[in-house]
Amino acid sequence: MKIAIIGATGFGGAELIRLLHSHSKVEAIDVFTSSEVGELYSNKYPSMIQIYDQPLLEINYSKLTQYDVIFASTPAGVTSTLFEPLMNKDVVLIDLSGDYRLKNLEDYENWYSKKSAKQQYVDKAVYGLTEWAKENVKGSTFISNPGCYPTAALLSTIPLYKEDLVIPGTCIIDAKSGVTGSGNSLVKSSHFCEANENISIYKMNKHQHIPEIEQGLKMFAGAEDTITFSTHLVPMMRGILSTTYINVKEGTTEDMIQRAFEEAYKDAPFVRLIEEAGMFGTNRVRGTNYCDIHWDLDERTNRLTVVAAIDNLVKGAAGQAIQNMNVLFGYDEMDGLDQIPLYM
Repeated sequence: MKIAIIGATGFGGAELIRLLHSHSKVEAIDVFTSSEVGELYSNKYPSMIQIYDQPLLEINYSKLTQYDVIFASTPAGVTSTLFEPLMNKDVVLIDLSGDYRLKNLEDYENWYSKKSAKQQYVDKAVYGLTEWAKENVKGSTFISNPGCYPTAALLSTIPLYKEDLVIPGTCIIDAKSGVTGSGNSLVKSSHFCEANENISIYKMNKHQHIPEIEQGLKMFAGAEDTITFSTHLVPMMRGILSTTYINVKEGTTEDMIQRAFEEAYKDAPFVRLIEEAGMFGTNRVRGTNYCDIHWDLDERTNRLTVVAAIDNLVKGAAGQAIQNMNVLFGYDEMDGLDQIPLYM
């Protein structure tokens, strides 16, 4: 496999290189940029010295068509312009931005405040929440990778909606992310003095992942529901903890909930159902493609609490993109992704 990465200077791109470096089917990885042509990648990320000292290449469409897979890890609004000339070429495209996730173009423009991609290409893109989209991913040529927050939120709620266990209109998702979730561009909220020893809420009721989560519930569980979704920045580098509070229907038992999760993820190597809350946390998945899920039913209120933990840069971005690539080509799903969590 020959891999091209556009936008590799961001955190997601760096994770793609780190993970693809140990993939058994990957022979070469080249990185492309529109602004730093010729710069050695290891000058951008010194951790790559003597591991990946490749120069950043100029974006050239005639050269890009020679690759087997092109990953784009660019900001929203950029990939749609970069990918359009490649749409009908013999190359697999995997987009880590949000440009092709929302099937309703009006939703994209309203929530992202950017011009949308063309409808024909949005329709072509397979929304790659891998555990629920495998049949669509297989043999596809164009994948839209889910967002980090929706990955955690959807994996921990779809089984409940699919089994019709929840009361619509009661879903509240409270999610917290490390500072890498905002990318490597300098913004005030990620400055040390702002982020250290501080927890802050942002984009209250306006986060662009709200319609993506609602779309995912409809897409994979057939459920039309509106959610309340709050996001917080916490003083850690990577990781997402998503906590969902949702009322279950009368008569729903703990056994029914457990069966829903077990049935959904019995063949999912990257989803782990954690029985004890004391064994749960973001540092249990750091650096890996795992999604850990734990739940507890409060019989007094008939309200279910479900928590999911992922590494936002891996399962929430680069790892899931590679997982989709593996499924698409029929490779071992864990190839390049079989890491032990960086617990310490």
